[in-house]
Amino acid sequence: MAAHSIPATGDPGLQPERTALSWSRTALALAVNALLSLRAGFVVGEPWLVVVGAVLFAASGAAVAVGTVRRRQLAGDRLMITPPRWALEGVAAATLLASLGGIASIYAGGGA
Repeated sequence: MAAHSIPATGDPGLQPERTALSWSRTALALAVNALLSLRAGFVVGEPWLVVVGAVLFAASGAAVAVGTVRRRQLAGDRLMITPPRWALEGVAAATLLASLGGIASIYAGGGA
């Protein structure tokens, strides 16, 4: 997916703001999942859940960085319509990891 930009003309509406806020919400969701994975890993004694939590914290930081860059791109003289492909793939991978970590933390407790 190639980056596509258009000249910023007048009032772009609320779409750029919603787009920037969605990256912040994604980062927050990843951070919450990281905390849950870390807690489950420490309580149950599963080091792989601690690793999943650490990776999710790193992904959360990356989502904050991408959100900051996107906010600047959407507020400039030219609106950068498409985010970088690697950012979208990274968020998809982090979301999958968060989902798998959450499911695994349920089963790691052994029903306790």
